[in-house]
Amino acid sequence: MFNSLPLSNARILAAAFMAATLAGCQENVPPTAQPRPVRTVTVEHGAEGETVSLSGQVQAKDHVGLAFRLDGHMTERPVNVGDVLEAGQVVARLDPRIEENTLRSAQANLASAEALLTETRLTFERHEKLLKTGATSRDAYDKALQAMLGAQGQVDSARAQVGIAQENLGYTVLSADAPGQVTAVGAEPGEVVRAGQTIVALARQGGRDAVFDVPERLIRTGPRDPVVDITLNDDPEVKATGRVREQAPQANPATRTFEVKVGLIDPPEAMQLGSTVTGRIRLTAPPGVEVPASALTESEAGPAVWVVDPHERSVSLRPVKVLRYDVASVVVSEGLERGDVVVTAGVHVLHPGQKVSLSEPAP
Repeated sequence: MFNSLPLSNARILAAAFMAATLAGCQENVPPTAQPRPVRTVTVEHGAEGETVSLSGQVQAKDHVGLAFRLDGHMTERPVNVGDVLEAGQVVARLDPRIEENTLRSAQANLASAEALLTETRLTFERHEKLLKTGATSRDAYDKALQAMLGAQGQVDSARAQVGIAQENLGYTVLSADAPGQVTAVGAEPGEVVRAGQTIVALARQGGRDAVFDVPERLIRTGPRDPVVDITLNDDPEVKATGRVREQAPQANPATRTFEVKVGLIDPPEAMQLGSTVTGRIRLTAPPGVEVPASALTESEAGPAVWVVDPHERSVSLRPVKVLRYDVASVVVSEGLERGDVVVTAGVHVLHPGQKVSLSEPAP
């Protein structure tokens, strides 16, 4: 009833059926997972005994701004930057004519008050004698006494005004309060200056500092009370030592460095104010290892990082103990060793045993 297919056609159909079946099976096989690209860093310990050199400048330990106590027209400033001054040396003058006129007026008022006092005293003394003999009344005596006391008050007030005028006249002359060197000037002759305006900046003689701008890393890792070796850039044979005397509490927002003042111990004469010097300090190894803050994640035990097996190229989650959190990094005191390869990006999408490819090959 049915016609039989030739043998060759049957074989062709069977082969086609098997090929279709195999193709369907291959479509159901999941593709092999590709390694996830990650960025890494290799843990390194700080070099123990590292010597760091910084450039700085010699400055006076004690600075003062010399200023007039009065407003006025400055007529003279006989000193300039770099001049070495003695205590009491004149550094500037104001036009004294207003103060001289005020003093003359005050002196004239004092003379008038003293003349009145002399007159009222004589009147009082006469009434005092007459009262004893009954030749004057008590009321006249009291009036003479009050007149004399009032005149005395006017003399006292006039004398005070003379004293103030004399002081103000003295304030038209500005002098150095101590020996030192002029480091800056704030006004030129002919200018009208205000009371309190710095006319001359004076670096007082005495202690000298070497001042450095120190990076935050050195602030963290440096010893607490180091001895700093200082050499003069113009002549490295000129040397001194010093200790940190003062450190700025906050970093300079532009440079992210801290100003550190090193008090020089018996500095040589060649280390003049303004000299450029080099400071050297030996560091100790930090108590832990530093990794980027982006490497930190969480495990059931607390803080952790993903560590790459350099042979298997797979990751495992390792708990760590964080010693300190900084702005862009963390210092780990336990859990990491030198040579460990730590993932620094994409840590929240990894799982244990996952294969990874390193954007920066691990050593």
